[in-house]
Amino acid sequence: MHKHVTNLQNKGMLQRAHNRSRSIDVIPQRTGKRPIYDRLPLLGRIAAGKPVEAIESAESISLGDIIGNREVFALEVRGDSMRDEHIVSGDYVLVERTRVAREGEIVVALIDGTDATLKRFYREGNMIRLQPSNTEMAPIYAQATNVSIQGKVLGVLRKYA
Repeated sequence: MHKHVTNLQNKGMLQRAHNRSRSIDVIPQRTGKRPIYDRLPLLGRIAAGKPVEAIESAESISLGDIIGNREVFALEVRGDSMRDEHIVSGDYVLVERTRVAREGEIVVALIDGTDATLKRFYREGNMIRLQPSNTEMAPIYAQATNVSIQGKVLGVLRKYA
């Protein structure tokens, strides 16, 4: 029975809640030419250092596992100002919509109500420093009253092919 349930889960027909026993939900099937992936099979762990034994597991992961119940949107990155954070042009950032940020968080900031940028956030008196993560670029300084936080970065998606 476990094998059949796992196979249905891997095909995207069933969903099991993580760390909850006997929690199986049927996922409604979608119609259309291209499949939409709500959940992806998480087949195990991979070493990025010394190789480890490959053991396949029967788990899955979804964007919901990453973002939870937060209000999140995605933005495509253009430019190299955050390259030292490994955020480069063509990446997608997942941004939690919020109006507040803590020191050092990577934020989407709106300057003067018109210009948006992705930078690290620092408050310096009545000024805001928006710090790029690229040593070749200078920080942006603006009056705190002219900067509004649109959200903070939760994660990065990158497509190689």
